[in-house]
Amino acid sequence: MKINEKNLCAFASSATPVDRDGWLDMRGEVGKSYQKRWFVLKGNLLFYFDKKGDKEPVGVIVLEGCTIELTEEEAYSFKIVFQCENGRTYYLCTNSQASMETWMKALACASYDYMKLMVSDLQRQLDEAQAEAAAEAALVTITSPEEEPKVPPRGQRYNPFNRVTESDTKTVQGSRHHKENLRPDLALKKVNFRDIHTSYGRKILVDRSVWRARIAKQREEAAQPLIQL
Repeated sequence: MKINEKNLCAFASSATPVDRDGWLDMRGEVGKSYQKRWFVLKGNLLFYFDKKGDKEPVGVIVLEGCTIELTEEEAYSFKIVFQCENGRTYYLCTNSQASMETWMKALACASYDYMKLMVSDLQRQLDEAQAEAAAEAALVTITSPEEEPKVPPRGQRYNPFNRVTESDTKTVQGSRHHKENLRPDLALKKVNFRDIHTSYGRKILVDRSVWRARIAKQREEAAQPLIQL
């Protein structure tokens, strides 16, 4: 991969938001001594400087195709391992357990592959939420103004499920004929859940409208003595 060093140095010291920065001890695969470096993480690029505030970084690690692993050499140390051919390993060390865990998490989540998986998972969750919302919207039926029932006199309330038709009284409850007389349309064809919900849901909405009207009437009557005073 060809890298424009001038643009890379300008990006390292630019005002671009920093994902994480701080001091870390670093060593390579050959040498055993650690050197203190100032690290700046921007996206999937990990820059390291000799001192904080330097304009040009000493180096940069492109966090693609690598793994972040613990080491057993030093306390609070971990490594960045590139598994590809001629891949290099970077050893890093912090001064606390919390700092080490935070850095390891930040580096593991910095790669483009990880972000791609996150976006794919979020898209899947969004599709599922939209499908559920569409299914719920399809089951909701709204009574039009011309279908609003008339409000019965005060003190009277009927239950639409208790209405008995003439055909119901001529059959034995629980028999095949009784079921067919209750819902002839169900006996003739296979009805899905949406149709059943629409049929019975409308009755529930009617009953709820009657109840709301009665409550509103009671509130109006309760407020009348206060208005007269």
